Amino acid sequence: MLIESIALEGAKLITLPFSADNRGSFVKTFHNTLLQAGGVDFTLRESYFSLSNKDVIRGMHFQLPPHQHSKIVFCPQGAILDVIVDLRKDSATFGQHYAHILSAENHKAYFIPEGFAHGFKSLTDNAMTYYLVSSEYSQQHDTGIRYDSIGFDWEVQNPIISTRDLSFKTLAEFDSPF
Repeated sequence: MLIESIALEGAKLITLPFSADNRGSFVKTFHNTLLQAGGVDFTLRESYFSLSNKDVIRGMHFQLPPHQHSKIVFCPQGAILDVIVDLRKDSATFGQHYAHILSAENHKAYFIPEGFAHGFKSLTDNAMTYYLVSSEYSQQHDTGIRYDSIGFDWEVQNPIISTRDLSFKTLAEFDSPF
């Protein structure tokens, strides 16, 4: 497991251990001791996945305090362009974004700390995005910011986006509690 710091303070890019042989492949998606050794302190409380068709954009999602959470996100099927934004007002990287392709081929994952918004664009049909989350879902604390307000070029002409995601405030309008 290779754990690398990225340009956004506290966030990490993880290369998951992978092996393959004539039977198929194996990927280790969680190993607490290795994560802690790499500076990732994470307690798993919930896990889920989504399947998305090409050009779907989901995000930018997070939960408000006191139900904020950190996430480990990876793509075991297909490929996504995964984007995170730092919403922590006192952070040196507040308001900045970072993007990386996560895919079944590259075995990359993000560690996303509390106080970040997360979203992605599906690069393939049937892309699976898998989430390990440090808090349980709380509908009244679940929210987001508009995907097109973060200064990022999603490079898609006609994205498929939910009505809910289009209803979010822009980054400039959002008064961050983080």
